[in-house]
Amino acid sequence: MSEGDILAMARQLSRDRLAKGRFLVTPERTKDYLQNLMQDYEHEVFAMVLLDSMQRIIGFHELFRGTINTSAVYPREVVKLALANNAVAAIFAHNHPSGVSAPSPADIETTQRLKSALALVEIRVLDHIVVGRYGSTSLAEIGRM
Repeated sequence: MSEGDILAMARQLSRDRLAKGRFLVTPERTKDYLQNLMQDYEHEVFAMVLLDSMQRIIGFHELFRGTINTSAVYPREVVKLALANNAVAAIFAHNHPSGVSAPSPADIETTQRLKSALALVEIRVLDHIVVGRYGSTSLAEIGRM
């Protein structure tokens, strides 16, 4: 079995862990799942995990694809998808193809804009996880939510 096969199996397992009806067990596990799914992209991808009132996963959605160092994120589309799925809460994630998981000022500003937009329709944003090549950063854990 090659390294590529092992990585593909890890990605599939992570995708399975983010399947509808499953609980997100811990923030650390959630970061691990998202890292396995998003760390190898060569372009930025913005994704959202939608949750119901019992904190069960409704779905994992990759919403926007960008370039090597930026991705346009449209609050209208985020709100529309959350409402269409009857979500009560959301967790955002995006990758940094540079490999560095430190959030940029633009990441923090985008999080605040999305949080405000979703608050208008009573959907809570629990976290925004920035995925790098060798780790991830939770904005909630560093107090930037």
